[in-house]
Amino acid sequence: MDDSMLPKYVKIVEVGPRDGLQNEKQPIETTDKIALVNALADAGLQVIESGSFVNPKWVPQMAGSEAVFAGIQRKAGVSYAALTPNMKGFERALEAGATEVAIFAAASEAFSQKNINCSIAESIERFAPIMEAARASNVPVRGYVSCIAGCPYEGAIAPAKVADVSQQLFDAGCYEISLGDTIGTGTPAQIEQVIDAVTRSLPVNKLALHAHDTYGQALANIYRALQLGVSVFDSSVAGLGGCPYAKGASGNVATEDLIYLLDGLGIEHGVDLQAVVDAGQRMCDLLGRSNNSKVARALLAKCRVD
Repeated sequence: MDDSMLPKYVKIVEVGPRDGLQNEKQPIETTDKIALVNALADAGLQVIESGSFVNPKWVPQMAGSEAVFAGIQRKAGVSYAALTPNMKGFERALEAGATEVAIFAAASEAFSQKNINCSIAESIERFAPIMEAARASNVPVRGYVSCIAGCPYEGAIAPAKVADVSQQLFDAGCYEISLGDTIGTGTPAQIEQVIDAVTRSLPVNKLALHAHDTYGQALANIYRALQLGVSVFDSSVAGLGGCPYAKGASGNVATEDLIYLLDGLGIEHGVDLQAVVDAGQRMCDLLGRSNNSKVARALLAKCRVD
């Protein structure tokens, strides 16, 4: 494919403060979460998933999301998003001042049952009151589709199934559909098949890709999606957030690595790479873990040598 067709600008949706931290077992101070969100906004990221309004019994790390939203220094032009799986969560997010919310469905029936204890159809039905309330409050809703390439229970997922669920979320009122390679098994050929299937009915400018790097394919998958016209990508600072279905495997693609790819392709994104590297390393130091971003590790090592 002719790379002259690549998008001129890419929107990066930073999911580190939510998706990156939600599975951490050790307590993280609210002040440190707030500092991370503020640093990412200062770096130029325009959409930051800042918390999740779920039952704290299921995701204890997100129990302080109200305090995070109350404490951040809001910047003009930055959307502070929240994951809201149900109506109670949406109401909490609205009260906390989330500027957009996200809902999620799966392309796998088995994953839907295991993850949220209902069928795909039932999950989308449950979102109807959220969509109605969001329209009344003029709050944009983003839709996630999990398991677009593979499922830990079902294996390979048919692209037509991903297209069907994406269409349902779009028809329900989601302004953007984020296609999630939840277990990171996707390859560029699979991602192409999924995007081709979804774009038979949805415009490509309504799609985003949420790539995991479990098998080291995330950047290759992103590059293929770029060639196919996708211009919105989810990523997590320092690659925070492992894959819960592959023990010890990396999860979210690192924001730093995505930025480096975009810079190499001459695609604008408006984000300061070094500022993101610094923000990610500070959080890694607090967590006592190594940085999952290859770009961050290389730049930090270069600084030490220099």
